[in-house]
Amino acid sequence: MEGKAGKRDWTAPGPADTIDEEETAAGTLAATLDGVEIPSGLGARFETLARVMAKLRSPDGCPWDLEQTQEKLSRHLLEESYETVDAIDTGDWEHVAEELGDLLLQIVFQSRIAEEEERFDLGAVVDGITEKLERRHPHIFGQAEVETAEQVTVNWERIKREQEGKQAGISMPPGLPAMMVASKVQGHAAREGFDWTAADGVFSKLDEEIDELQEARRGQRADEVEEEVGDLLFTVVNLARHLGVDPERALRNSTREFVRRYSLMEEEARSRGTDLASASLDEKERMWQKAKGPSH
Repeated sequence: MEGKAGKRDWTAPGPADTIDEEETAAGTLAATLDGVEIPSGLGARFETLARVMAKLRSPDGCPWDLEQTQEKLSRHLLEESYETVDAIDTGDWEHVAEELGDLLLQIVFQSRIAEEEERFDLGAVVDGITEKLERRHPHIFGQAEVETAEQVTVNWERIKREQEGKQAGISMPPGLPAMMVASKVQGHAAREGFDWTAADGVFSKLDEEIDELQEARRGQRADEVEEEVGDLLFTVVNLARHLGVDPERALRNSTREFVRRYSLMEEEARSRGTDLASASLDEKERMWQKAKGPSH
């Protein structure tokens, strides 16, 4: 019985010779990884986490955990992912470890419920990603040769298309923020040679898009204004890529800095016994410049 992407359904084991083939493949991989060190006792600690989750979901476990379904928990995967990214951006590595733990919990939680529903289990999740990493790194676990990270990316995409049975082409990854989707789409096009040769060309395109937005704005055509704003943002993402900047992170950091400065403005207004909304535009500008500090 075959599951998604041609993998055998974990609920329907294959014949003994198939199992022997899997054991042989596992042995080959283990030999390749001989000498690669990991923290002592990691396997046992991971098993303990799985046991804790199983206990929480047992008949005498936690009432809240027992009420959860994969659908109910799905939004937490997004929340924990964003919280992890935010912790990384702040550079608080102890907090990063905590957030990664919360994210790992969601994976173990989802896998436990799936096992109870006989869909798949945690072992299938671990085996699946292990096999994928091995398959998509033929320059490490096979005979392929690469010299650059770009070549690795090209191979990864090719192998992914072959595995999923997709034709070569560009697509919009579902579920990601629009800025991340734009960056991925542009990266794909660039690997196919459809790209500016240097950032100077993107700067010129940026000026062009601003002019077109101004023209649409003067014409008071709301649908065209929206379209031109989209084109402008798309070009900004492209510029960030050419400058080696992650646009999602850059915007998040700028927003965080704006919040910090705005909070200082509110504090100053409160210290005067008033609120920021009551201040004049000149007063707000003065407080804003003060909040920016001398370095800005």
